[in-house]
Amino acid sequence: MKLNKFLITIPLIFIGWAFVQKNALDEIIKPGDKVEKLADGFLFTEGPAADAKGNVYFTDQPNDRIMVWSLTGKLSTFMQPCGHSNGLSFDKEGNLWACADQKNELWCISPQKKITVIPSKYQNKPLNGPNDLWNTPEGGVYLTDPYYKRSWWDHDTMPQVCQAVYYLKPDHKTLIRVIDDLVQPNGIVGTPDSKSLFVADIGGNKTWKYSINIDGSLGNKKLFCEMGSDGMTIDVMGNIYLTGTGVSIFDKYGIFIGSIQVPENWTANVCFGGNDMKSLFITASKSIYRIRTLIKGAY
Repeated sequence: MKLNKFLITIPLIFIGWAFVQKNALDEIIKPGDKVEKLADGFLFTEGPAADAKGNVYFTDQPNDRIMVWSLTGKLSTFMQPCGHSNGLSFDKEGNLWACADQKNELWCISPQKKITVIPSKYQNKPLNGPNDLWNTPEGGVYLTDPYYKRSWWDHDTMPQVCQAVYYLKPDHKTLIRVIDDLVQPNGIVGTPDSKSLFVADIGGNKTWKYSINIDGSLGNKKLFCEMGSDGMTIDVMGNIYLTGTGVSIFDKYGIFIGSIQVPENWTANVCFGGNDMKSLFITASKSIYRIRTLIKGAY
């Protein structure tokens, strides 16, 4: 009997005369484990990112503040106001990069909380509203620029001609548009080897995979999965974690592994943190959650 081509890609366990499909999610989350609520009382949590030690920073965007959950389990305010920051990402020097969409800017925040506003106009026009970003090991930055009307803006039209993805070169002066054919790009993450970039088109309900060229441009666009996402992350095995309703996990080939249930209406973003990078932190509406994992995060 010829096995279905899809089935042979899934781990199988032989028991007697029968094949039993192994639950791939069990290799990521210990069976029976559920998310734990760490804190609540926020207006809308977003943009989690872990520093080199594993402390997790996240934004409470409507309240204009960046929070930090320490390794000791202490919650504190890192910065307020913070330019109504949304997505966050650390670079290899330990600087915290923020999509500060109050004035549609990128901020680079040093460990001493010194703010450097990075030039973030394209063709002499403001961006729509930087949303999420990923810092490359080489010092470049990829960022998504959808348009979501904010109550703190005094404009109500989209500055750019499309909702796009941009690449800020390592000189932190040159901004180029690298994707212009998505409906509404949002979540973004790259592989640690800087060879591939994943971009979630939340408006088109798809996630795409691209090859990263030496100059930062992208090529070899491939459909990764038929699901969009708000934020996203990646583990050391290449599994991709998408958000929206709970957390949906796909393997590196785009095959669905399973879901993590979160008791909130919307899950905005995820990151790995903790001293062993085996805790998945989830920003979901008015709360932040955590669940232990059996696999380390890539960042």
